[in-house]
Amino acid sequence: MRFTCQSETGKLKSLYLKKVEDAFIDEQCIGKDWKGLRFLAKPDLRKAISEYELFESLLKTTEVEIKYFPRDETVNMDSIYCRDASISTDAGMIICNMGKKGRIHEPAAANKIFESNGNKILGGILSPGTLEGGDVAWLDEKTLAVGHSYRSNAEGISQLKSLLKPLKVEVIVVDLPHYKGSSDVFHLMSVLSPADKTTAVVYSPLLPISFRKFLLDRNYTLIEVPDSEFESMGCNVLALGPGKCLMLEGNPLTRAAIEKAGCSVLVYSGNEISMKGGGGPTCLTRPVSRWAE
Repeated sequence: MRFTCQSETGKLKSLYLKKVEDAFIDEQCIGKDWKGLRFLAKPDLRKAISEYELFESLLKTTEVEIKYFPRDETVNMDSIYCRDASISTDAGMIICNMGKKGRIHEPAAANKIFESNGNKILGGILSPGTLEGGDVAWLDEKTLAVGHSYRSNAEGISQLKSLLKPLKVEVIVVDLPHYKGSSDVFHLMSVLSPADKTTAVVYSPLLPISFRKFLLDRNYTLIEVPDSEFESMGCNVLALGPGKCLMLEGNPLTRAAIEKAGCSVLVYSGNEISMKGGGGPTCLTRPVSRWAE
């Protein structure tokens, strides 16, 4: 079988995680950082560790190879959302440059681990460009959607296009709305999660019309998240493989719609590791490679 780093829905082959103990560290660190990082409430460390163990055990049902970002004193609690610091491509990792100032050191910390583990590096996004992994989603191996947001600016997107040009990747720029403003956690993947090869979970009220039409023109089936389940991250769904998804519990309508579309769904409890910090299962993982569909 062939594998690719340019997929969101193939069966997971390898990924990175960052455990609670290495991101939140201890009660003192949590107390110092959670308000400044705009967590909705102070996470309970003991409960967060328990939630993460379940989350990790569900990932392991896919037999994926898991590597870990270690504790690093240059980063903070937000580093648990390890998708954001990099982008995976077949030519190597692209190291991001964070739009959130409190996360500015995460890309360098991730780069150090990638290099030590032998992951190739394609390049990086340099200031004044900003780009975060939560704004990026592969629609297929040659098509990448990127959100133009408060976290990912025009210069960052321009640099991304330059890095991907030799790979003949088409970059689709999605202009995201203001929504709650520059301080909110709002990425492209807040309103779009590929669930299968041509199936995506979406929140259409915040999805640009042109991009929604683009997906429909490509024969995508769009699974609509109801208003009542958007804030509880019903739209943040991680594809574990073709037709198999992982999502945050507490979104029964979205789960039923995904299952009706032919996908199986696993759920995890994530009040401490997801809801309070605004990061669902896609945010908690940095997939590197998947088996090609």
